[in-house]
Amino acid sequence: MTSSQEELLPGTRRALLHRIAVAQAEGRAPSLVATVVRGGQAVWHGARTSMDGHGPDKNVQYRIGSITKTFTAVLVMRLRDEGLLDLGDPLEKHLPGTGAGEATIAELLAHTAGLAAESPGPWWERTPGTLRPELSDVLGEQPLLHPVGRRHHYSNPGYTVLGALVEELRGAPWEEVLCSEILEPLGLHRTSTQPQAPHAGGWAVHPWADAMLPEPLEDLGRMAPAGQLWSTTGDLARFAAFLAAGDARVLSVESVREMRTPAAPAEGADLLDGATYGLGLQIQRRDGRLLVGHSGSLPGFLANLTLSVEDDVAAVVLANCTSGPLLGAVGADLVRIVAEAEPRIPEPWRPLREVDPTVLELAGQWYWGTSAFALRVTADGFLALGPLTGGGRRSRFRSRGDGTWTGLEGYFAGELLLPVRRTDGSLSHLDLGSFVFTRQPYAPEAPVPGGVDPEGWRGIG
Repeated sequence: MTSSQEELLPGTRRALLHRIAVAQAEGRAPSLVATVVRGGQAVWHGARTSMDGHGPDKNVQYRIGSITKTFTAVLVMRLRDEGLLDLGDPLEKHLPGTGAGEATIAELLAHTAGLAAESPGPWWERTPGTLRPELSDVLGEQPLLHPVGRRHHYSNPGYTVLGALVEELRGAPWEEVLCSEILEPLGLHRTSTQPQAPHAGGWAVHPWADAMLPEPLEDLGRMAPAGQLWSTTGDLARFAAFLAAGDARVLSVESVREMRTPAAPAEGADLLDGATYGLGLQIQRRDGRLLVGHSGSLPGFLANLTLSVEDDVAAVVLANCTSGPLLGAVGADLVRIVAEAEPRIPEPWRPLREVDPTVLELAGQWYWGTSAFALRVTADGFLALGPLTGGGRRSRFRSRGDGTWTGLEGYFAGELLLPVRRTDGSLSHLDLGSFVFTRQPYAPEAPVPGGVDPEGWRGIG
């Protein structure tokens, strides 16, 4: 008897429950709730609570803090896809007078705009948003702390600016745009800017005693696009599925993939941690697995969304305490538990629907100098180039429709792959960004830069 692919095995479910139970107990969280997503569907839900009786379910709201930033980034990417802005545009073009106008939209999304981490004045997360009614109150007199584009410096004011940009170009409040363009199409009916019952209360847990203190629940006002949202594990599970596969009603799979691509220079410490940032998404390499998502925190609440696209597994973890369990580690462990215990079953191999002889002719073994490469035609119609053995430069290439191809990633991203033919039409060699690839190492009949010794290959005599 076999289980359906939607179900997790009993051993996997117990391992997931054990992980969140340890996190709640050792992290001393009043409550902790988690959901695992596989194949675009929620397949497991678990909760632990310090209260007797029924624990929180997937419909209970928690504050999700900076996961809000990913929602704001999606709104900005929608504006880009509609042609209302370009990611390379300086902010000044669309939102003049901020004092941070030289930063580009992409730099704001990637936290490389040089802005301060926090707004000036009292701690914005525990004070009313009415204290910061204007962008100038959020940015201060000197918004820039670092040269624009030079380093990754996480900035809450940066996402406030992006929210204001959305409002400017849409002519409507950020909250209204969010509801109409993301929450309603994706069916996120339990995600809102204000708490809606049932919702958890936010608590501070004393660091040296098992005692609790209620945290204030402030409306962040102008800072809302950086961290205002409340949500549930059920809604965030659907949002995680969207971040993996896109949704034509909101954002294409190509644009979502762009958000998941590193866009910020990594600091030395980030390199050691295997962490970087995309466009509104945190990116981390952990236990050999590439994870994307976002964490969040506000006084009284912690949140994490973690996604492994390769494993097709995501996890959402929420808790109602100011500090305690490390939810990023918990989320990564939940993904790992499922991915290792029940590895993704690949789709059946299927041949190409159509075979273009001129493309098939490109496939096979090629040499760049003496380095051996293989060029394969993939089922999605791309070309995939990589070394025959060991590590080295790899890339996929997309057809330009004129017999040439454009590199999609790695060293050859954006580079032109040109198949060069002889006068009789036969294939001579490949020209890839000035590199000549030949069917034999240093083929003498090919235009190898620097030429090939006419005496050819030889031994030591």
